[in-house]
Amino acid sequence: MQPDRAFFDLLADAARKETLPRFRVGADVVNKEAGGFDPVTEGDRAAEIAIRAVIEQHFPDHGILGEEHGSVGLDREYVWVIDPIDGTRAFISGVPVWGTLIGLYRNGEAVMGLIDQPFTGERYFADGTVSRYSGPDGSKVLSARPCESLSDAILFTTSPHLFVDGRKARFEAVQEKVRLFRYGCDCYAYALLAAGHIDLVVECGLKPYDVGGLIPVIEQAGGIITTWDGGPAENGGEIIAAGSRKVYDAAMAILNA
Repeated sequence: MQPDRAFFDLLADAARKETLPRFRVGADVVNKEAGGFDPVTEGDRAAEIAIRAVIEQHFPDHGILGEEHGSVGLDREYVWVIDPIDGTRAFISGVPVWGTLIGLYRNGEAVMGLIDQPFTGERYFADGTVSRYSGPDGSKVLSARPCESLSDAILFTTSPHLFVDGRKARFEAVQEKVRLFRYGCDCYAYALLAAGHIDLVVECGLKPYDVGGLIPVIEQAGGIITTWDGGPAENGGEIIAAGSRKVYDAAMAILNA
């Protein structure tokens, strides 16, 4: 078996069996952060274990970077990057925008990725060349939309409260220029961008597992995703994703003013 669409589906199915039955039934929540609130659920941990077991069975020579159960073999040619439930706060609140993110890095570059939305039945998959959608309304090739101006753009971020220090002012300066802004979609915002429904996502404080599965889906749909300083997004940090070069350039000019 090769890491193709069928294998990614196998991983997503294994995770879905652990997450979906636990959604909206009263999640068992543990706080990972003593000075704040960084929740993890039984579903997070069980889903990651399920994904890792399948990878280890079929690709024992690959590395794994996971959110809940540590990392192994990060210096290997191929490394899987796993976020079993991206949007745990949404998950424990009953909001169906959480998802499972599975990315495959080759020599540090994200080359394949999947965003699975178990509750809505949607999957967004990048196979190394093109991004595709499958869901209740059918299947299609994904294409980010060519928005011509920041003033016409729709902007998403998970929460404006995540921006601290000078980052908040820089984000708000971008927000002031767009047509519409919305909060709270976690990984689903990036899926909507790849599908051509929105134009811009700006966030900060992300980890590699928050973006590993997203990067190929966006790039192979014709979008752009980098750090705020224009560097690769694979290691997380301050992240900007845009559907068009014009919107990206305009937002970057403000973020780096």
